[in-house]
Amino acid sequence: MEKTHVTFFFLPLLITSLFTIASSSSCPINFSYVQTLPWDTSTCRNPIHDQQHCCQTLTTLFHVGLAQHLKQTSFFQLPNQSTSSTCLSNFQANLTPLSINSSLVPSCFPNPSMFVTNMSTCAGIVTTQDWEQKVGSVRVGPLRSFCSGELSDQTRCHNCVAAGLKVAFQLTSVDPNASDVNQCFSFASLYAAAVVNPQGTTDDTTMGCILNIPLTKGSSKNRGKVVKVVFTVLGCVIIAFVVMVIIYRKWDKRRKENVYHREIENGVRNSVLSNTGAKWFHVSELERATDRFSRRSVVGQGGDGVVYKGKLSDGTLVAIKENFDLENKGDEEFCYEVEIISKIRHRNLLALRGCCISSDNMKGKRRFLVYDFMPNGSLCYQLSLGGANRLTWPQRKNIILDVAKGLAYLHYEIKPPIYHRDIKATNILLDSKMSAKLADFGLAREGSEDQSHFTTRVAGTYGYVAPEYALYGQLTDKSDVYSFGIVILEIMSGRKVLDSLNSSADAITDWVWTLVESGKVEDVFDESIREGPEKMMERFVHVGMLCAHAVMALRPSIAEALKMLEGDTEIPKLPDRPVPLGHASFQSSLLHGLQRSGRSMAC
Repeated sequence: MEKTHVTFFFLPLLITSLFTIASSSSCPINFSYVQTLPWDTSTCRNPIHDQQHCCQTLTTLFHVGLAQHLKQTSFFQLPNQSTSSTCLSNFQANLTPLSINSSLVPSCFPNPSMFVTNMSTCAGIVTTQDWEQKVGSVRVGPLRSFCSGELSDQTRCHNCVAAGLKVAFQLTSVDPNASDVNQCFSFASLYAAAVVNPQGTTDDTTMGCILNIPLTKGSSKNRGKVVKVVFTVLGCVIIAFVVMVIIYRKWDKRRKENVYHREIENGVRNSVLSNTGAKWFHVSELERATDRFSRRSVVGQGGDGVVYKGKLSDGTLVAIKENFDLENKGDEEFCYEVEIISKIRHRNLLALRGCCISSDNMKGKRRFLVYDFMPNGSLCYQLSLGGANRLTWPQRKNIILDVAKGLAYLHYEIKPPIYHRDIKATNILLDSKMSAKLADFGLAREGSEDQSHFTTRVAGTYGYVAPEYALYGQLTDKSDVYSFGIVILEIMSGRKVLDSLNSSADAITDWVWTLVESGKVEDVFDESIREGPEKMMERFVHVGMLCAHAVMALRPSIAEALKMLEGDTEIPKLPDRPVPLGHASFQSSLLHGLQRSGRSMAC
């Protein structure tokens, strides 16, 4: 065990040193392609109303250079932060002639180290050799198969993207160090564009499909081949007869297959309670809403699925989540999630608009959940913004209160109560008025009215899971309260629950306790809100500390926490500091508990 710790401690230093020796601060990427490729610049010329979309476009455009770099050097990312900063500067210089505002690059990429090689990123993968060794030939097979040819066909493109997402999910589910599914999926896209696809990284179909770059209309090449007539009239009668026989047999086979798949779909529909109120969409409706599930419609992906932005026929904007890993999860879980979400009716909980199921030979069974679209994205995204776009104190306060009210509804206003089990910044969505809605009830479980807790298989996200739940599977309402306390501390400080770029960093709870005990509570506040009402903000920090206390008995209920936040009741004296959660033995036990459940780390 000691050898393993020593190896993981020195390996990042060794790799960093080698990169420093082998590289200089000059950028190894030629970004001149920015001015020649037919990418759609319209979203970045006036990004005031949709900066998130512009930043996503610039990120995919930057990945063209990373793909070229991977093809030339076998390295997925840049050697050091100095090189990354230089590359971002060169990237901006090539955008300027296109009338792109010079402030967009530093705003979209506030942390240059996001493109720098790091052993904690995606299972420690650094080179293509690492990738092939970690992923394995069996799992990388579909990626090579679907991404190695012409990708202008929508079905082939969808299969290529799905193969990349599946590899990323499998990698994170097998290796607990592969914490970021998004990063692993980025690696899969870079690998597919640079190594697998022979068309080249700047090919229209490679950019539009694998790298998800929005292209200008009419830029795709028309590569359809005209089939020449080779049969003579003399053999037409015989051939026509043979074709008719084949068509009939295929038609009959397809008819039987359709009956089989319809039986599967009807079985799932009948398993969902009829009074849930969920609208059943046909998959063709969702295809039209998302431009056939185009990569441009993707607004998020995670270990258990991908989320598309869609527009229904009546003009309503919706978020459509397609569930993955259906081979290992039965339809019972899908039906249970639909029933759970259909029971909730609260303005701070994301309600289900409808669902969709389909089954066929080409794409297998597919399961979709449809929600109202949240234009301001997730709390995780908002906390990552810098400059004038950072959340204000009133916005942060209201978000915390909104989440507390939604949780109180789940715990007290529904019988039996519902425990969410996966409260985190990425599962808190913000509407057009920045009101918060708690989302993603895929892990939610109904409690029991006649007992205070029950034991269940551990689920959740590393960093947000209560200690007693991670270690012993003991689930109570206080488990959700712990996760809520972590979210409060994240919102107040602007700091992530775990710093993925610094493996030696303390957990956020330990960091906050150290500052408060030293009388430096003001240092907990995010710099952008330090001019706010100090006493009120201090109260919110103290409530977050109480909720995230390692000892379950010392945590308040969510109803008590809400009254403290609103100032209706006094905050009790802070108890003694708990055992530091950043302690190596404690972290090892928590991680082991989550490894058994196959859950991911905090994003």
